[in-house]
Amino acid sequence: MRLFGLTGGIASGKSAVAARFRARGVPVIDADQLARDVVAPGTPGLAAILEAFGPELLGADGALDRKALAARVFADAAERQRLNAIVHPLIAAATAEATARLEASGARIACYEAALIVENGVADAFRPLVVVSAPYEAQLARAMARDGASEEETRARLDAQAPLSAKLAAADHVIDNSGAREALVAAADSVLDEILRRAGLSPSAYAAV
Repeated sequence: MRLFGLTGGIASGKSAVAARFRARGVPVIDADQLARDVVAPGTPGLAAILEAFGPELLGADGALDRKALAARVFADAAERQRLNAIVHPLIAAATAEATARLEASGARIACYEAALIVENGVADAFRPLVVVSAPYEAQLARAMARDGASEEETRARLDAQAPLSAKLAAADHVIDNSGAREALVAAADSVLDEILRRAGLSPSAYAAV
């Protein structure tokens, strides 16, 4: 099974592109969802985070207070590295399990959607790599509106990721999201058609539903 990558900065439109790929019948492994799953209540991942960062990060509902944890790690590179050392191996294992399930189901192609493919140095494991790009100020405005976070918090999160230039340098395909939603969908379709053809698959077999 061909597993290609999809990445982009915060609020770049990566999730919208992933949704379009799903609508066309391409399975998408969502690394952000896996990151939530591996720290769900009762998991070893949650226990490890509470041990490393303190029990005050456990919410009243028994779930991890992700917002408080994010505010802490995005303000401190050392804390971010400590968190990554806990969750990245768990996400990698969950990704391998999800990939195996798709292969067993007969899927011939799938997409791995993750924010930190370039930062983690694993771009070559997910070729071809699709990068969704958007202007920094557009990302900032979208992220603030979406997350209800302050400008300072949002800039810290954006600046903790690799610059767009680094992602573009690693890309095999670039989808520009500086315009209308219709243009984004059209660009996503064009890129997916090319990936399918190069994988020996017919784009017409992956028509939008």
